[in-house]
Formats: sequence, C-alpha cells, structure tokens
Amino acid sequence: MWRSDSGPRREPEVNEGEVFGFLGPNGAGKSTTINMLLDFIRPTSGEISILGHEPHSEPRLVREHIGILPEGYHLYDRLTARKHIQFAVELEGSSDDPGTVLKRVGLTDSENQTVGEFSKGMRQRLALGMALVGQPDLLILDEPSSGLDPNGARLMRQIVREETDRGTTVFFSSHILEQVEAVCDRVGIMNEGTLVAVDTVDELCAASGETSTLVISVDEVPDTSNIRGIDDVTDVTINGTTLRIGCSNSKIKATVISEIERAGASVIDIDVERTALEDIFVEHTNKTGAREGKP
Repeated sequence: MWRSDSGPRREPEVNEGEVFGFLGPNGAGKSTTINMLLDFIRPTSGEISILGHEPHSEPRLVREHIGILPEGYHLYDRLTARKHIQFAVELEGSSDDPGTVLKRVGLTDSENQTVGEFSKGMRQRLALGMALVGQPDLLILDEPSSGLDPNGARLMRQIVREETDRGTTVFFSSHILEQVEAVCDRVGIMNEGTLVAVDTVDELCAASGETSTLVISVDEVPDTSNIRGIDDVTDVTINGTTLRIGCSNSKIKATVISEIERAGASVIDIDVERTALEDIFVEHTNKTGAREGKP
C-alpha cells in the first residue's frame, strides 16, 4: 500500500493473496514505484507500507518477505541453472531444493547447462525460479512475460495461480495486457505519476460506460421481451439460434439465462465478449496526454 500527502491522489491497497496488475505507458512512473517499494529510491512525500513495514525504515524486514523478478536482471553466463538457484537458496537461507524449483519453471532438463547457452525465454524462467525461492509473501514481477513463448507464458500464469493459492500476493507489472487480463484480480493504471484507475477489469468497463456482449446459443429462439426489460441490458439481436445481448454489467448473465429458460428455450453455450483491457488503458492514459519514449 502507498499513500500520497500531496493533493487528491488515490491511496491504493494491494490485498493479501491477490494478483494486482500494474499498468501505464512509458514514463508513467511504474519503474519508479517498484524502486520505491524495494527502497532503491525514496519517495519525496507520502508513505509506503509493505506487510506492515516501511521499506525505508525496515528494509531488511521487508526484503525477507519479497521475491523479485526485475525487468533488468543479470545472470551469470558461466554458471549453470542449478548453481543460480543454489545461490538464491543460500542467499535466502532457505531449505528449498534447487531441483524442485527448476522443475516448477520447466528447466529440469537444462539444470546443468550453463546460462550462456540459454534462450531469452529460458533465462526469464530461471529468473522467475530465483524469485520463488524462500516462498515469499510478496512477489514483484516486472514484465514477467518478456521473452516467453506461449507455453512459457502459460506456465508463468500457472505459477502465479499456485502462489496465490498458498496466500502469496503478486504485484504484476506488464505491457502485455492480455497476460494482465488473464491472471490479475484487479488492475491499477498509472499515468504521468498518478494512479488514475484501480478496479477489476469488469468494474473498469462498467465505469467507462462500455458494454459487454453475452453470446448465447439456444435450441430455439425464445420471446425476448422479458430479456429486453432486464436492468443493464442495452441491446438484443438474434442471428439464427444465437442471441447477442449487450449489457452494461456482465454479472447479469445468470438473470438472462433464467429468463431464456423461463421462456421455454434451453441454453446450449454461452460466451462473454467484453471491452478489451487495451481500450480501457487507452481511455485512461489518453486523458492527460501520455508521453511516449520515456524509460
């Protein structure tokens, strides 16, 4: 959690056990925020609290509970993958088995290979494995999908879910919005040093006035008059035995299904098409004229 003393800015709290997506254009302040969380730089005002401790006054206590995958990490080309994990185990004072960690990140067959022979994706998975050592209470992942192929990205998402299942909090900073949408419980969007939005993707869609579309296949087309009368339904169109129902809140899905069945039809399949996170991101970062090209 961090707070600002200067002006009416947001005071977000990242909840225990959630995956919090952290978004923003180049130069928005994402890297600066992560550096403040790690006490690499100090805030000029406001305060930061991690697990009840302030990074600048209790850095060792904070770092004991954090696993970090930085964007600009460094690995040693002449050392094997196993040596890297063993180093992380010794540094953390952990009892983790290096072989088990390497298995989690899909590098069992390469554990005795030197990192100089690794692809970018393999390096990324190794760095993630090092961040997992010691079972941290907070994982800070900065661009964790960088260099990963689709299988690697899926494995990364699986690991994030496994970590949250055991109660880990994950701070997930990424430019790959599809990955953020797939894995994050809530997202925060930063622009020009200010957090301009914090919520679930569904709630951000609703707040932006955008609609979701329920695409429902039925065995026969029902009378849709009652469906059209449901609060938050904005439009109903019919194409054969497929209903497309626009709604300002996708949570009304159960109500829509009940009305379809009450009208005598059976639901065969249902899908939700909603505003992409990219559209929400553009809306919030264009409001104040995001700058391009700043690191």
